[in-house]
Amino acid sequence: MKIVSWNINSVRFRIAIVEQFLREVEPDILCLQETKVIDSDFPFDAFRALGYRHIVIHGQRMHHGVAILSRVPIVEDDRLDWQANREARHVGVRLPNGVRLENVYIPAGGDVPDREVNPKFGQKLDFLGRMIDWSQALDCPTILTGDFNIAPLESDVWSHKQLLDVVSHTPIEVETLARLQASNDWVDLGRHFVPAPTRLYTWWSYRAKDWAVSDRGRRLDHMWATRDVAAQASGHTVFEACRSWLKPSDHIPIMTEFDW
Repeated sequence: MKIVSWNINSVRFRIAIVEQFLREVEPDILCLQETKVIDSDFPFDAFRALGYRHIVIHGQRMHHGVAILSRVPIVEDDRLDWQANREARHVGVRLPNGVRLENVYIPAGGDVPDREVNPKFGQKLDFLGRMIDWSQALDCPTILTGDFNIAPLESDVWSHKQLLDVVSHTPIEVETLARLQASNDWVDLGRHFVPAPTRLYTWWSYRAKDWAVSDRGRRLDHMWATRDVAAQASGHTVFEACRSWLKPSDHIPIMTEFDW
């Protein structure tokens, strides 16, 4: 089974490259973040035409939004409010084999890494704190994927030294994400298959005139699994070429394959 995660940065605006990706890669399940559309306006027909008939969405007008599109049955969806303000940042389902699949869009956190002067940064840390509480109580095989908006390792960013004070790679964010990982002994599947210090990025800013030449990337998108599920993973892929497609997202898709 192939499971993909992709921050698409508006599913309606980029539906053409989503369709292209699904035709070329044919994943079984696609988890999207930043769909930026209310549920009634979601492009259901485009996905159903490609065989993704099982659709669970949690939308919001112009902001946030998550979705899970599947060619296999999915049930028991939930929408956890880790932001504590009803923003559409999570949706979860159960797969046919009983594994939970949780799709999350963690807040970016604003520009200043100080909760006193930047409330958005505090909201991000509090969001992660609620995830830690959830994770500690988790008692079933689970995949946790999405845009975490944190690049934890030195080799997850183009310059560790220059980004230490930049939101997404600050020590407190890295430490908090490490606490989340330790809270249920999660396996970081990206780094399981591509160990550090190998370069591994999933995001490049739109500000760069030529993203590939400057290569100022960060690994903000992740797929984690509980140990029992991780033991069944057989490969992990990042699709850098998608960053050069027409009207691209600033994120690229990531995919893990499981022997199910």
